[in-house]
Amino acid sequence: MATGQLFSRTTQALFYNYKQLPIQRMLDFDFLCGRETPSVAGIINPGAEGFQKLFFGQEEIAIPVHSTIEAACAAHPTADVFINFASFRSAAASSMAALKQPTIRVVAIIAEGVPESDTKQLIAYARSNNKVVIGPATVGGIQGGAFKIGDTAGTIDNIIQCKLYRPGSIGFVSKSGGMSNEMYNTIARVTDGIYEGIAIGGDVFPGSTLSDHILRFNNIPQVKMMVVLGELGGRDEYSLVEALKQGKVNKPVVAWVSGTCARLFKSEVQFGHAGAKSGGEMESAQGKNQALREAGAIVPTSYEALEAAIKETFEKLVEEGKITPVKEVKPPQIPEDLNSAIKSGKVRAPTHIISTISDDRGEEPCYAGVPMSSIVEQGYGVGDVISLLWFKRSLPRYCTHFIEICIMLCADHGPCVSGAHNTIVTARAGKDLVSSLVSGLLTIGPRFGGAIDDAARYFKDAYDRGLTPYEFVEGMKKKGIRVPGIGHRIKRGDNRDKRVELLQRFARTHFPSVKYMEYAVQVETYTLSKANNLVLNVDGAIGSLFLDLLAGSGMFSKQEIDEIVEIGYLNGLFVLARSIGLIG
Repeated sequence: MATGQLFSRTTQALFYNYKQLPIQRMLDFDFLCGRETPSVAGIINPGAEGFQKLFFGQEEIAIPVHSTIEAACAAHPTADVFINFASFRSAAASSMAALKQPTIRVVAIIAEGVPESDTKQLIAYARSNNKVVIGPATVGGIQGGAFKIGDTAGTIDNIIQCKLYRPGSIGFVSKSGGMSNEMYNTIARVTDGIYEGIAIGGDVFPGSTLSDHILRFNNIPQVKMMVVLGELGGRDEYSLVEALKQGKVNKPVVAWVSGTCARLFKSEVQFGHAGAKSGGEMESAQGKNQALREAGAIVPTSYEALEAAIKETFEKLVEEGKITPVKEVKPPQIPEDLNSAIKSGKVRAPTHIISTISDDRGEEPCYAGVPMSSIVEQGYGVGDVISLLWFKRSLPRYCTHFIEICIMLCADHGPCVSGAHNTIVTARAGKDLVSSLVSGLLTIGPRFGGAIDDAARYFKDAYDRGLTPYEFVEGMKKKGIRVPGIGHRIKRGDNRDKRVELLQRFARTHFPSVKYMEYAVQVETYTLSKANNLVLNVDGAIGSLFLDLLAGSGMFSKQEIDEIVEIGYLNGLFVLARSIGLIG
């Protein structure tokens, strides 16, 4: 067993079996203490490698993750503490593997229920190799202002309350992790606080004993007095009694053994820990307290009187000049995690993305505020869904029917157009469906299907400015710009595109106004006088008619119409429609 200090401000640990909260608590404690380096050097997660992102103060750091104990020890030779969060089934094997590493000096085993035979083997190996085992069934240990194991001392608020962010003058050892948290608080109220605290664990065979740590504390100059909290059951406290009788401890020891209430029960009582069961008078709390008192320890008459006994002993040492109380320092503020701050209502965090068209946070998804059940029950079609998701409103039925007609008419136009050609070639090359589809979609542009927006943009500008078809066409010619929506490779003035005729017939029947379409027809009349193939094509028909839909429905402002035309909504109709054919 080590004879002096276990930890320091530079101690680093390897953490076995990744647990985010206890590691983050260790790193927060490091920051609170003003450490320059994180106390967790690496994480061991069997079968996994990489990094884990955690916070060190306000800085986000990446802690290496290793798949084996051997690899972690080789990568971090200065890490000499092994914190084992494995389950009771694998804790013994992984702890033994760690003890056999030459770089590991201290092993803390958190798990309860480790088989006693396995624990005995760990204890024997550790003692023969001058190594320290804390646990099993322990919360760990802490050195004030320097280093802590896992969840020792609980939350940051409790650590600050107990003044553990800086070293005090008291060495403390207990079997119970929960009671050690209570005692850290008690000691901080009546002394200058903890220098080092250890919870050895509540199993029958702890890896290190109360007396092991008291003898260590006795050799640490900064520790001026010791506090021991034992419990009924077992005979561990008697090794401390012998050490006191033999004069191996020359600093004041204040001790109390819990469990005096056991005598009030008629039968033997098993308390929380595996080892907390009295097996006779010597193992009773009263018997141990009496033995400690007779050996020279300061033992109060009850647990309630323990605080006063600690205070009296500390103040006496101060009066004798043996203790100069540690000056209080203000610890830094630990940044609060964003999620917890949001939950507690302390901060308002802006969202990274806002969706105004769909919402899946309620009982059912909604499209522009319309529940999915309503869409199905009211018989909405694809055009209605497009009106909700693209235009954020429920358009009249003739509008959504027109959208559906556009999709049906533009779904495919044979295998020879560029988009279909690319899709076919890509598919024949053995690529998947998505890759083949995208290769076809990427050819959409001014020469193939991408002229709807441009047709709408130019027709709208010309009509709104009151240009005659002659002025519009000749003005475009002077600029060297082809008139979008006019011209076809196959169709002629005497062989019109049937799709254009269907769209125009529907619009004249159902639309309140077709002023933009009629203007496009007038432009076509002029261009046909120049060449027989300069007919209004399907892009021009959809572009002009969509202007009539937007303007005639009365549901869009002029600014909204300009925005829809500008940002490329209408080409989206062709992309959506032609995807059907390309997939086919």
